[in-house]
Amino acid sequence: MLPIKKKMRALVVGLGRSGTSVTKLLSKKGVEVTVTDERNKTDLKEFLDQLEGYDYQSELGKHVLKTFTEQDFIVVSPGVPLDIKPLQQAAKSNIPIVSEIEVAAQFITEPIIAVTGTNGKTTTSHLIAEMIRAGGKTAFLGGNVGTPLSDYALQKEKCDYVVCEVSSFQLESCYDFKPQIAVFLNIAPDHLDRHGTFENYLAAKLRLKNNMTEEDYIITNVRDSKLMSALSGISPKMLYFTTDGFAKVAPHYQEKFQGCYYENAGIQLKTERWKEHSYPLQGTLLRGLHNRENQMAATLVAKLAGISNEAIQKVLIQFKPLPHRMEFVAKKNQVFFYNDSKGTNVASLLRSLESFREPVILIAGGKDKGEDYAPLAEAVRKHVKNLILVGEAKEKINRSIGDFSETFLVGTFEEAIYVAYQKSRSGDVVLLSPGCASHDMFKNYEERGNYFKKIVMSF
Repeated sequence: MLPIKKKMRALVVGLGRSGTSVTKLLSKKGVEVTVTDERNKTDLKEFLDQLEGYDYQSELGKHVLKTFTEQDFIVVSPGVPLDIKPLQQAAKSNIPIVSEIEVAAQFITEPIIAVTGTNGKTTTSHLIAEMIRAGGKTAFLGGNVGTPLSDYALQKEKCDYVVCEVSSFQLESCYDFKPQIAVFLNIAPDHLDRHGTFENYLAAKLRLKNNMTEEDYIITNVRDSKLMSALSGISPKMLYFTTDGFAKVAPHYQEKFQGCYYENAGIQLKTERWKEHSYPLQGTLLRGLHNRENQMAATLVAKLAGISNEAIQKVLIQFKPLPHRMEFVAKKNQVFFYNDSKGTNVASLLRSLESFREPVILIAGGKDKGEDYAPLAEAVRKHVKNLILVGEAKEKINRSIGDFSETFLVGTFEEAIYVAYQKSRSGDVVLLSPGCASHDMFKNYEERGNYFKKIVMSF
């Protein structure tokens, strides 16, 4: 992408959180900005109010094809698919189509730590930021996690590090974006309704590494064969983590292993760069092996940032689960309720189930994203006492895994929670981990999770 200069013409497609932020940034930099969104002024009032006082034009209620072909570049919001007709026409006219993080990064000189993967991005990003802060340094936390990167580019007060969660939707429109540290947590099928195939989804994620050099670091999961294969033979220095003990690491990786492994109820640091160190995890508030991976990845980033072992240890123990991510809600009549509404894909649901030894009553279903639910069969057979299915995908899920547990198909979300509670007994876990998107019944996964908590607290 060309360097952004005054008087350039830019079209921002989609006036959500990131679209609003990048409009402010471009306007401040003297770019002639036009905003387009198919929603009307009433629906967009929250964002339009934030743009009061900024110089920009708007085309709301519909996209005007001609406008798309008269720009120097187009900034597309993550929620806007690239296959809409106006964007396709712009692409044919060789107009650069980029994401908000691509634009913001042009105006950021501080080291960027980028975190991606199918699951665990938000928890890991928060862990990293907290560890950096606990070590006496400053960190901005943003990107896909909630605060757009453009907000940081706009603010006067700068930080030591910029921690940026990045999604496949953001990365598929990135060309020059370059972190100094990139974390690839894991990869499993997700968002196939948008990307079409797993290969396309993986390719979008891997764009994160394209501009990294031998001065940079990539941190990844040695147990994830697809990631290890995709990241082999690249320039950046590699650090690894694994929930297997070191002895279980494949022999050809043992020789070059630099990173962390989980053993003896703790994280073991084994690198040439730092002294070997053990971080005990007794008392950690994060549940499940997937969170051990998140903790190890964050620990390695913190070490690269020069954070002390003492500060890292403190965060490992004191960090609380984020809302809607294996969040303990309440104990009602000896039944434990967990809200994992952010578990919106099969891989995430699988990891959540494996976190429990107690009998689980699972509430799953929602809007299907094109995934195969069959890989859940063994975990459902092993962990799930009752399976409560709801939403658009309930019939599809039932055909795949309904035979592996006592299964109930219900009509409403409320009914799903009531049936789950009715079937529960002392010591059981009622787990909301849908394995699907929320958009058939709710605005987003937060609204779904909050509604779950509201009903549980009414018992």
